[in-house]
Amino acid sequence: MPFPIHRPRRLRSNDTLRRMVRETRLSVDDLIYPMFICPGEGVREPIGAMPGVNQLSVDQGVEECREVAGLGIPAVILFGIPESKDAAGTGAYADDGIVQQAIRAIKQNVPDLMVITDVCLCEYTDHGHCGVIKDDDVQNDPTLQLLVKTSLSHVHAGADMVAPSDMMDGRIGAIRTALDEENLTHIPIMAYSAKYASAYYGPFREAAGSTPQFGDRRSYQMDPPNTNEALREVEMDLEEGADIVMVKPALAYLDIIQRVKSTFEVPLAAYNVSGEYAMIKAAGQMGWIDEDRVMMESLVAIKRAGADLILTYFAKDAAKLI
Repeated sequence: MPFPIHRPRRLRSNDTLRRMVRETRLSVDDLIYPMFICPGEGVREPIGAMPGVNQLSVDQGVEECREVAGLGIPAVILFGIPESKDAAGTGAYADDGIVQQAIRAIKQNVPDLMVITDVCLCEYTDHGHCGVIKDDDVQNDPTLQLLVKTSLSHVHAGADMVAPSDMMDGRIGAIRTALDEENLTHIPIMAYSAKYASAYYGPFREAAGSTPQFGDRRSYQMDPPNTNEALREVEMDLEEGADIVMVKPALAYLDIIQRVKSTFEVPLAAYNVSGEYAMIKAAGQMGWIDEDRVMMESLVAIKRAGADLILTYFAKDAAKLI
């Protein structure tokens, strides 16, 4: 019996051929780098559970952004760590809030870098939840008013895009309406549309100091076993005016990324979250894996599943290898 005509190994025989026929390509243009901004000056405080990631004062944040832009990464997303917290999360929408200060400084010093802001209250509330609390429950509609105020405050400070991550019903429509009413129709919204109540967020909560002081967030973030619900969430956000939708986390939800992309064919982001980052870093430091190869394989998997944009703490490391 003759040998089969087709020999797939022909196109795997050397690196040049593998590059020429590669189906999925990761680019620096796909990357968004998350940053944690804190009070003070000259502060670069390492985050224990996220090796290589720091809490940064505004001046250090500007320097980090210069490095990010120099690597060709097009965008950062900012998370704020306020000097003090209260029940209403007023630091989120204060004109002199920590994120508002950072936006102004970054846009003044690194003007071509796109600045996206996380719009939520959990980093700013003393109870650690993403909205207004009444009877130990997060109130949806009163929270929308504060999310609108936060979004407008960020945009007035110079943010290029807002990214609501709270998972309150109707928040995309409320923010889009408010932006349009202030003639800010050019500002895009990146919606955390399918954000799951995930155990992978643990290191982030250390980084942002946002651990809930009671209960958890399962009454407003999505239940991990659900997939059809993710499509309904995405559809609603698009109907309300979202320009980019997001799936979070990424690696444990590649099936969701694929379903969202194939169903809607709109710009799709995926958040390679803190726990996913921390596991690879920890295993790499122990010598159990080749950290760089696993990092790149993971990011390519997210892209292959359908993500157009990847929010990742690996952005700088990946950009150096691409």
